[in-house]
Amino acid sequence: MPAETCCPSCEGALFEIGHDESQRLDVVPAQYRVIVTRRPKLACRACHGVVLQHAAPERLIKGGLPTERLVAHVIDAKYHWHLPLYRQAQMLATHGIPIDRSTLAFWVGYAAQELKPLWRRLREILLASSKLCVDETPAPVLDPGRGRTKTGYFWALSRDDRPWAGSDPPGVVYAYAPGRGAVHGLRLLEGYRGIIHCDGYEAYKTMTRVTRADALFGTLAFCWSHLRRQFVKIEREAAPAPAPVAREALERIAQLYAIEKVLRGRAAAERSAGRQAHARPLAAALKQWFEAKLGDLAQKSETAKTLRYALRHWDGLTLYLDDGRIEMDTNAVERAMRPIKLTAKNALFAGCDEGAENWALLASLIETALCRARHRAVYAARRTMPNESGMARRCHAGTVDRVHGCPIPFGIVWSFRAPLGRRAGGRSAGSGFACRARTA
Repeated sequence: MPAETCCPSCEGALFEIGHDESQRLDVVPAQYRVIVTRRPKLACRACHGVVLQHAAPERLIKGGLPTERLVAHVIDAKYHWHLPLYRQAQMLATHGIPIDRSTLAFWVGYAAQELKPLWRRLREILLASSKLCVDETPAPVLDPGRGRTKTGYFWALSRDDRPWAGSDPPGVVYAYAPGRGAVHGLRLLEGYRGIIHCDGYEAYKTMTRVTRADALFGTLAFCWSHLRRQFVKIEREAAPAPAPVAREALERIAQLYAIEKVLRGRAAAERSAGRQAHARPLAAALKQWFEAKLGDLAQKSETAKTLRYALRHWDGLTLYLDDGRIEMDTNAVERAMRPIKLTAKNALFAGCDEGAENWALLASLIETALCRARHRAVYAARRTMPNESGMARRCHAGTVDRVHGCPIPFGIVWSFRAPLGRRAGGRSAGSGFACRARTA
């Protein structure tokens, strides 16, 4: 309000006729606090030895310093925002809180063991899917006693049924293994019966080989993106000289991808029909062209090797033409590998095999929660769908996964927040993975 509330001319009272309003963005820095729990002891003056006191509340770490919220904050910073524990220890020190990195690592390991049943349940849910994308990537792990790191591998199972309008929500499960052989993939996919979408790595073929006693009863669908990259590499290495075979192959593959772009988001049956009508003739012509060009090339050239790779995997590459649930590539699982690589780049290595296993476990829960938060369009069409009683269905924090068929109540366990997203129609949306729905 102005300093003077009287008219400067007649000294009469002034009345508000309007106002101007402006906004400024501010920040409240992170604050740490100490929670004190006081439990009075009550004694009887008349009776000897009678003392009553409320039992101490349970803690995540018995006798430990941190609250559950603080442990979740440390895990979120490490595996969501990729802040290594030594940096977090430095940040705590600036607030006058001296906590060693080893202490933070103990908190993370303790929380991982508490959450392991959730990881197992998430894996069970994904293994019940009709199709999964599988991939693996190397990650350095400290090798105690040798003064160096060894190469471990993170395996990933990814489910994303949005391209064919599937009803199951997306999810990711990571698992650590000391190698990338078939035995490790079989352990992760044990009991799976469905379509395995992967690259042309030999281990995946070994896992489904009928001569193995522990072979998977799965069908392999191969990735066009891996084939395309080989042609891109040939063209790039040949520059500035022309690479006509690689160039034409890329143009023909681009035609297949153009058809996929039109069909993305439609039902599986519609996608299959569209592929049969438009993509199958192009694929058949492409195979004939590959076979014709292979006879004209030097057999030891990189282009000939790539053509043989395509023809050798042709049945798996074209499997998507007959099944609308299958994508042309495994980009979904490769995107899911990015958080693992970012954390590895910042943290440099995992401290031990057990630490890498905890890493895979916690990253699985966080990335699954985040992918559901980022892709709110998965839920947008369901927020106002009528239920059996004709009322609009509402989603509340902690029950969103049960509403959409997944019994894991992530909202009850974690309080993570994802970056701001965009709702359908361009409206900004604050993002936690809990769906706070509004009625229509």
